[in-house]
Amino acid sequence: MGSHCESSVKIPPIKFTKLFINGNFVDSISGKTFDTIDPRTGEVITKVSLGDREDVDLAVKAARHAFDYGPWPRMSGSERGRMMMKLADLIEENVEEIAALDAVNGGKLFTLCKAIDIPGAARTLRYYAGAADKIHGTVLKMSKGLQGYTLREPIGVVGSIIPWNFPTTMFFMKAAPALAAGCTLVVKPAEQTPLSALYYAHLAKLAGIPDGVLNVVNGFGETAGAAISAHMDIDKVTFTGSTEVGRKIMAAAAASNLKPVSLELGGKSPLLIFDDADIDQAADIAFRGMFYNKGEICVASSRVYVQEGIYEKLVKKLVEKAKATVVGDPFDPQVNQGPQTDKKQFEKILSYIEHGKREGATLLTGGKHVGQKGYYIEPTIFTDVNEDMIITKEEIFGPVMSLMKFKTMEEAIKRANNTTYGLASGIITKNLNVANTVSRSIRAGVVWINCYTAFDVDCPYGGYKMSGFGRDFGLDALNQYLQIKSVVTPVHDSPWH
Repeated sequence: MGSHCESSVKIPPIKFTKLFINGNFVDSISGKTFDTIDPRTGEVITKVSLGDREDVDLAVKAARHAFDYGPWPRMSGSERGRMMMKLADLIEENVEEIAALDAVNGGKLFTLCKAIDIPGAARTLRYYAGAADKIHGTVLKMSKGLQGYTLREPIGVVGSIIPWNFPTTMFFMKAAPALAAGCTLVVKPAEQTPLSALYYAHLAKLAGIPDGVLNVVNGFGETAGAAISAHMDIDKVTFTGSTEVGRKIMAAAAASNLKPVSLELGGKSPLLIFDDADIDQAADIAFRGMFYNKGEICVASSRVYVQEGIYEKLVKKLVEKAKATVVGDPFDPQVNQGPQTDKKQFEKILSYIEHGKREGATLLTGGKHVGQKGYYIEPTIFTDVNEDMIITKEEIFGPVMSLMKFKTMEEAIKRANNTTYGLASGIITKNLNVANTVSRSIRAGVVWINCYTAFDVDCPYGGYKMSGFGRDFGLDALNQYLQIKSVVTPVHDSPWH
């Protein structure tokens, strides 16, 4: 297991640290700030304005005014699309700087931010920009002498609360379809990773998006997040994060103005590997599915079920991969795994590892803190795990894999479904019948066959059960930001019905 060395990439000076409200960077009303931390060292990167209820109120007022009286919802879809395309171009022009912000702020690998996350945001914007002028209602064939049609109208002011593991991806996963629909937004980035969100607010202004359409309020979940969820003048809330916080948001939405919510919550996703799988390919898919982004990924394949015929061989391969992983500075191109995003998360993961040992699971490899400073953890693999253990039931959200053995397809399906979650799942097999049966039997929003984390902007993504409801990506996401209005007129003496 390698350790980290200092990187040669220069971290750009941080330009934007205030709140972005009504087209301007402003201090919070209280004047308070909070530290944003570099997880490589635990040191402060910069101080960021601390938004609270009053700041959320100001942002909502701006968004409400922009929605009720401003040009954004009244523009043609193609005009909105044009500005979104411009924003996508600006993101690509600044890819180095934004990738550095997500790496230093979130401990994400700089090379992957540059190659995947940031260009992916531009792609998401372009996809929805292309959909903005294709929002159609339907003509209804009504039974009596009536003419009816539906209009799809923007839902209004959207509150978007995003997590820290994919700050850029999540920002545009929510903002792009909402903007295309003609909505206005108040975005609360995670308190751990506010820097790229503020940069995007600046670029949105450069792209010509009118003031008040996109507002960013940094702050904590208990204050700024709670104010968004309970706000009487927000028309919709979209959230990605933990199930526990999702419950609070839903309760606040119900108690306030009954605003609809979309929730993408935790996961404990099963990956089922059958005897006929190609062992190298299976090991590769299972390893990446769990340890990508240091395990801080909602869909992580954290429960790996392997059929007994190939179990020993596969375990050996996974352990080799874990031992060969270089953990260290995310700016170093030789590094495979950066630090966990913050100290709290780091300590939580280490406590789950201790739980696993106490419950009698066998620690095959990893399990320890790496280095003297920063929040680095070795890739960790447990075996002799069962469904009653805490490490199998609860989402760890870190580089910890649980390996289990199964005999039959029926047993594998039953055990895969033995969870309160239902976000994602995977199947590795060459047998088409097995793939078809299992993919229809697993209760999860995504099933990946012979691949994993195969996301695409055209493929809807979201959960069953306690992994939430509503979908991000695809045209299904666009519909979450649109209301359906039916318009009906009597038709007298129509020659046909």
